[in-house]
Amino acid sequence: MKVHAVQLDCAWEDKAASFARARQLVQSAGVTAGDLVVLPEMFSTGFTLRTEISCQTASREDEALLAEIAREHQCCVLGGVVSPSAGKPLNEAVAFGPDGALLCRYAKQQPFAFGGEAEAHGRGSGPTRFEWGGFRIAPLVCYDLRFPELARAAIAQGADMLIYIASWPIKRQQHWITLLQARAIENLAFVVGVNRCGQDPQFIYSGRSLVVDPHGIIIADAAEREGVASVECLPAVAQAWRREFPALQDAGISV
Repeated sequence: MKVHAVQLDCAWEDKAASFARARQLVQSAGVTAGDLVVLPEMFSTGFTLRTEISCQTASREDEALLAEIAREHQCCVLGGVVSPSAGKPLNEAVAFGPDGALLCRYAKQQPFAFGGEAEAHGRGSGPTRFEWGGFRIAPLVCYDLRFPELARAAIAQGADMLIYIASWPIKRQQHWITLLQARAIENLAFVVGVNRCGQDPQFIYSGRSLVVDPHGIIIADAAEREGVASVECLPAVAQAWRREFPALQDAGISV
């Protein structure tokens, strides 16, 4: 399965402009049927806490775009949206298949309280996963990366690919890179980290969207500019390593 990490310079609080950028980048990536396309956290507005702008309306316009791209390219598309809920809006990762149907909906479990997110967004209740391209994929969102127990819970549910979508500032870039590699090594899993680039009124984002193999080796790096990093990922690689080095079994996890 080919993974396309779409490193987007999100247009600040401007859904129409972000939609156009996302379409253009995906179109340029050479996506083919069966591929996996991943866009960043809150791709349509950037990491704004003004939920009156970021939160989808009843028409779920952000999700409609993702579903449309999936149908157009006959692939799976995953991206970050903000969705209404019974309480505070939720910062979510959603995935759509080539028929435009929802494959997965995950709500960020660790809102970034240090940045005020906990006041704007609710908290998700646990991991979820979906199957695509021979992988069992669990999405997570940005600050979730700092909590290894969240990844391990997804692995315990059978995941062999973790996807982190993010708005991760340049100031903590080395943390991003190191933690993505750590999550791959300790979980014997592929890890896809898709970060935004550019800047908003508060932060500069260096991108560095990565795909990391189960040995912790970076096999794709989008660098610091807007663009797409694409790489082939094979489920057999994770499966073979888990058989050869049964650390998960020693942790009481059946794989």
